Amino acid sequence: MRIYNRGEMNAAEVGTKRAEITAQYKEFIGRKIIFILSCIIAICIIAAISATLGSYPITVTEVYHIIVHSPFQDVDISHPIAVYQDFINTNEEYVVWKLRLPRIAMGVLAGIGLAIAGTAMQGILRNPLVSPTTIGIAAGAHLGAGIAFILGAGFTSGKFILMGNAFLFSLIPAFVIFGLARFKRATPEMMILAGIAMTFIFSSVSSLLHYFSDPEMLKGLVVWKMGNLGNATWSDLFAVSLILAVCIPLLIWKSWDLNTMGAGDEVAKSLGVNIKRTRIFVMMTASLLTAVVICFTGMIAFVGLVAPHICRIIIGGDTRFLVPASGLFGAVSLLFADTVARTIIAPVIIPVGIITSCVGGPLFLYLIIRKRREYW
Repeated sequence: MRIYNRGEMNAAEVGTKRAEITAQYKEFIGRKIIFILSCIIAICIIAAISATLGSYPITVTEVYHIIVHSPFQDVDISHPIAVYQDFINTNEEYVVWKLRLPRIAMGVLAGIGLAIAGTAMQGILRNPLVSPTTIGIAAGAHLGAGIAFILGAGFTSGKFILMGNAFLFSLIPAFVIFGLARFKRATPEMMILAGIAMTFIFSSVSSLLHYFSDPEMLKGLVVWKMGNLGNATWSDLFAVSLILAVCIPLLIWKSWDLNTMGAGDEVAKSLGVNIKRTRIFVMMTASLLTAVVICFTGMIAFVGLVAPHICRIIIGGDTRFLVPASGLFGAVSLLFADTVARTIIAPVIIPVGIITSCVGGPLFLYLIIRKRREYW
């Protein structure tokens, strides 16, 4: 029997420990991948169920047949999207292609966009309370929409006046935070406080507009503020998809920098991360992502706040996996909430923003109370 000296024993112990750590790491990575795949499967299941639910009864078989035997199969692909309804012949086709599928697709895209934006903002500012609704972006969009609704003034005209105003005003907080970071060397805490201050400023101006507005105009603004996926069209989906396709890869590309910044600015600097440039880049990209979603869907709260929290508890804080996982889980959450909103008191459709707030608020409070360990 061979007797190891102290140095050989230490080397053997180190090798064993390294093997154990490697096995644990692979197991943890496997859990993350399983969670991501589970979210994808959940999206497909909820979308399939949602397409059959509503005031107009359509069975699963009919929905499948309508989608497979698309009325656009023989249509020239260069044909304008705006007149696609000319090729719909039955009520079932109209309900599926004109009403339900655009709504479902917008729910998936909006959930992905809001959740990923919230994840990036929380990571860059190292604060779990950061979301598009807490740093002024949503309040800016509401003010822009209020000016379009009540005053009829905007940076664009026609049917795009509301979306254009909401988009541009929602970027104001991002530029203010950019200015603080660029010229005043603002810390993450200062950025959050600045966002809260802008939220109060925009909310007060919006309230002033409400006070002097016409009741009918005020009603339209309030409905928009509640959040709604029912106005989605295929052209809207193309615009949102384009922005997501540009912004999400950029945020994933910066995931390693976000991981290092989570350990503190000094650690990140020592590893070669440009703190200021990364913080500004991620904040502007996330703000653009949020602004585009809000201008098409209205105010949808808690998706960008709660989805990153739940995913961080389940799979940890590795941003490389947290960004896509949060996006997919946000899509699951918003799609499920919209399905509930359409069916809970059918044929009345509740704005989805009400459902997300009613569920997200208590759920977030529960997560805070029941938290057994520090996961940030």
